[in-house]
Amino acid sequence: QVKLLESGAQSVQAGKSATLSCDVSGVTRSRRQLEWTLAWFRQAPGKVREGIAALQVGAGRTFYADSVKGRFTISQNNAKDTIFLQMNSLEPDDSGTYFCAAEAGWVLSPLLSGGYNHWGQGTQVTVSS
Repeated sequence: QVKLLESGAQSVQAGKSATLSCDVSGVTRSRRQLEWTLAWFRQAPGKVREGIAALQVGAGRTFYADSVKGRFTISQNNAKDTIFLQMNSLEPDDSGTYFCAAEAGWVLSPLLSGGYNHWGQGTQVTVSS
């Protein structure tokens, strides 16, 4: 069973940087080298869950929402059991609960939540001005 566990961030001042991590378990090492799509979503109170970054493992393709392009970077460690979200130049609008998601294969629309069956429980990011 695939399990995802996010950690990192909490409270950050605007203009600063932070990194989120997501530990992936329940997937064999060999399978992690193949086609998987990993992504970060966030949800602010009263708003829909927004896809902000995605990585198609094996293809090396990355996708970013316009709101974070140039500021956020999604990456993996060499063992491919942890994904990261490096967040720079944080803004108050970046506040919300951040979720990592995973799905076998290459999700066709990787910034849409409907393509994922595996989700973490979320971690809170609050950016103060």
